[in-house]
Amino acid sequence: MRALIAPVFLWNLSAALPFVFDPAPYVPAFELSGVPGAVMVRSLGLLFLMWNVPYLPALLAPRRWRVCVTVILIQQALGLAGEVWMALTLPAGHATLLSTGLRFIAFDSAGLLLLSLAQALLILSPGRDHDAA
Repeated sequence: MRALIAPVFLWNLSAALPFVFDPAPYVPAFELSGVPGAVMVRSLGLLFLMWNVPYLPALLAPRRWRVCVTVILIQQALGLAGEVWMALTLPAGHATLLSTGLRFIAFDSAGLLLLSLAQALLILSPGRDHDAA
């Protein structure tokens, strides 16, 4: 289970940390600019970090913290649904923003698949007091 949860956690951190500590390179991908754009991207990074809090107990002890596995699965599904909705309703003329959204959709689709498999393993495998790796 941890092997399914860990990549999603690491993908989230790989977006969060650069957004927080060096937002400038990512500002144009959101069709933003200057200080307001950097603040917005940094804010997204902080939200990604907040999003990752329930991953820690899920990684440490997925059976004990199965509720955290459920929470991160729901978060992933909500995030993906929102990204798809935004992409589908984006007006023409925003190719850069659409491209950025499609990258998030791709990563979050893969994450949803991995987290769904982890959840299925929790549900289908016999209960044990220790956590499976």
